[in-house]
Parts: sequence; C-alpha cells; structure tokens
Amino acid sequence: MGPEGKKLLNIVILGFGFMFMFTAFQTCGNIEQTVLKSFNSTDFHGSGYTSMAIIYGVFSASNRIAPSVVTVMGPQFSIFFRGFLNSGYIAMFIYPYTWSFYTASVLVGVGAAVLWTAQGNVLAINSSENTIGRNSGIFWALLQFSLFFGNLYIYFAWHGHDHITDKDRQTVFISLTVISLVGCFLFFLIRKPDPEPAANEAAESLLQADSTESCSGAGSARPGLWSQALEAFVKACKMFATPEMLLLSVSIGYTGLELTFYSGVYGTCIGAMTRFGHDAKSLIGLSGICIGIGEILGGGVFGMMNRCSRFGRNPVVLLGLVTHYAAFYLIFLNIAPDAPIAPEGGTDLQAFISPSVGVALLCSFLLGLGDSCFNTQLLSIIGFTFHDNSAPAFAVFKFIQSSRRESDYDSI
Repeated sequence: MGPEGKKLLNIVILGFGFMFMFTAFQTCGNIEQTVLKSFNSTDFHGSGYTSMAIIYGVFSASNRIAPSVVTVMGPQFSIFFRGFLNSGYIAMFIYPYTWSFYTASVLVGVGAAVLWTAQGNVLAINSSENTIGRNSGIFWALLQFSLFFGNLYIYFAWHGHDHITDKDRQTVFISLTVISLVGCFLFFLIRKPDPEPAANEAAESLLQADSTESCSGAGSARPGLWSQALEAFVKACKMFATPEMLLLSVSIGYTGLELTFYSGVYGTCIGAMTRFGHDAKSLIGLSGICIGIGEILGGGVFGMMNRCSRFGRNPVVLLGLVTHYAAFYLIFLNIAPDAPIAPEGGTDLQAFISPSVGVALLCSFLLGLGDSCFNTQLLSIIGFTFHDNSAPAFAVFKFIQSSRRESDYDSI
C-alpha cells in the first residue's frame, strides 16, 4: 500500500473508531435526561443537564493543557484514553449514584479535551493541502453514522413505552458500554504514516514512536517530550489571539450553541410532548436518526465539494445558515415552551401550531444538515490554515466550542 493509501486507511479507521465510540456516547447524551427522570431512586438526585454543564465546563478548562498531554502520550493512546473514560461514564448508568454520576462527568470532560485535540492532529498529519477537505468529509460522515445506529436501537427498544423501567435502562446502557469499548480498541489499528520528503517537525513530534525506540532512548527523550509539551501549551495560548482564530471564533461558538441544542435538549423536548402520542419516548431515537441522516448527507457531499474550488466554502456555510434559520423557526412554532424542563409525565401545552411529528423530524434533519455544513468547513479550514500546528489549533477550536456549550447548559 502506498503512502497516500495508508493515510486514507488511517482516516477511515479513525472515522470507524469514532463512529462506534460516539454511537454509545451521543445516544447516551440524547436519552440521559429522559432516563434520569424515569429512574426510581430516592438516593439519586442527578440531572442530565447539570452533568453536561460539568462535562463541557471541565472540557473547556482542560483544552489549554490538551496539546501538552497529546505530545507526551501520543495521539493514538490519547484517543484510547478518552474512549475508556467514555465507556466508564456510560456504564455508570447501569447502577447510577449521584457521586459516581458527577465524578464521571468531570473525568469525561478532561478526556474530551485530549480526544478532540488528538483527533485533529491525526486528521492533519494524514492529510495534505489537496486531501484535507476530502478527509474531513470522510471522517465527519463516518462519525455521524453514530447518530443513526444508536438512535435506531433506541427507537425499537423503547417503542410504545410510556415509562423507562430499570430493566430497559440497564439493557440499553450495557449494550452501549460494549459498543464504546469496541471503538476504543479500533484506534490501535492506526499506523504511523510514511514521512514526506519535507516532513515538518510538528507532525512527527506528535506521532507515537515505536515501543522499541522508546525503550532505547528513554533517558534522552524524556526531557525533549516535556519541552515539547511546554511548547505546545505556549503555542495554544498564542494561537487563541491570532487574527485567523479570532475571526473563526464566532462560527465556532455558534456550533457549540447548536450542538448543545440538538444533542442534549431537542430530543428531551420531543419525548416530553404528550401530544405526539404514546410513542413520544421512542421518537427521541427517530429524531436522532433524522439528525444523523442530515449529518451524513452533509459530511459526504460537502466534504467532497472541497475538491472543487470553483465556488469555495462560502455557499456551503450559507446553506448551513439558511437551514438552521428554517429549523429553529419551525421548532419555535411546533414545540411547547416548557418541553425542555417538563416532568416525566410530559407537557400538554402546545406552541403556535398543532404539534406535528413530521415537522419535528424535519427539523431534526435540518439541524443535522446545517451542523455538517459548518463543521466540515471548520475542520477543513483549521486543518489547512494551521497544518504545522494542528494540535494547538484544534485545542483552541474545542476550547471555544466547549465554553459555549457549558454556558448554554448552565442557562437551562
């Protein structure tokens, strides 16, 4: 296999690993508030919204040290580390306790910062100026298949259920834990790409060395690793104030806002609408599937469009803006205002039109399509603009996004 083929295979493996891992984690985030409202225990006092606020608050704070951690641990093991923490967070729902719930939230927040910094690094070092758009689209489409499979399972498992029993909860979260662990071990299949003739030092410094090399040079390499970690931290701090990153920060902050809404709030709203009938709870899964279809369609189409530079990225971003305008306006008309905080019994209120399942699912599709428009282009822009310093750049990207998500969950 040639160098380009090996790099493409690495991107595909990265995408499949994230697909398995986030099939579990995104499904968990989509249903956790609904599950916790149905949990019968006088000793448990946790809230899914509070958990998400903790995750993204810690995520935001940890992004400044994430490049240093990735430098020391290497991107491959960094991704595995976060995946293992993901699995522990999901497994906690099998027998939830308040202390373990919030402790796991803190650990997942720390791991998330490392995960996305490492992911951006792997994407950048396996891409060139000509392939970054294609690879961003491939990765994004594979990642968003997680919304399809996880929520399809939820739809059939909870179809016709008005109340989520302990057995229902345990069956779902045992399955999700196993799926997450499968994704973790897939990352060990990623191989170090062959160096290019003019390979840059930043890319090679963040690749994992072979274990034999590590053993033979442990005495002299360790000081170098720590100096590289400090350098990565300084670069991340400086990069935050660059004109390019400041201009991108508005769009990045918006993706944090809409991601909070569709991944943690909108599904809860649909499940709380009693006017959608007895299948309202299972519609959470169907909504996630529609979001996933929009994400996959956008990731596949718009990622490939980067190969054609005739029109550039502006039309894709504009399409994302228009689809989100339409989605949020229809949701405002269709979903009851108290749906996000309604009790387990749901809400009988309606907004400005008679609640329609079709409109709700159309909005889910539009939310996914618009999100893919923004994220495929942001990944491509950052990977291209900051190719030589990809780890700090993606750390700043996730710092801005997670800061916005944490403030949004705090306001719920």
